[in-house]
Amino acid sequence: MTHAEQWQVGVYLEEEDGTTTARAVLDNGTTIMTGRGRSRCNPQDVEVHAIGDELAASRAMRDLAGQLMRAADRDLAAVGAVPDPPRTGYGWPNDAGPRATPSGPTM
Repeated sequence: MTHAEQWQVGVYLEEEDGTTTARAVLDNGTTIMTGRGRSRCNPQDVEVHAIGDELAASRAMRDLAGQLMRAADRDLAAVGAVPDPPRTGYGWPNDAGPRATPSGPTM
């Protein structure tokens, strides 16, 4: 079975008085979800707009990703499937990333 869709994601940034706010908006054709993020420039730091934009945008996208994961978990539960365990860090269940040994990553 082949399935193809196109989802649109837009990231919108606004800066005022040293605070950058971001919205990450996902439109999948039937639902619109919005993630939000912000960053604030420390008054003692040099103001670099690109850094504030990156921080606020990444936080908005992380918020959006969490909302999408929770929606998928609800949809799985609605059809009687067992959702994956909660994700942390790099998306690995209950972990901050792949386990590594002194000889390298575990496969």
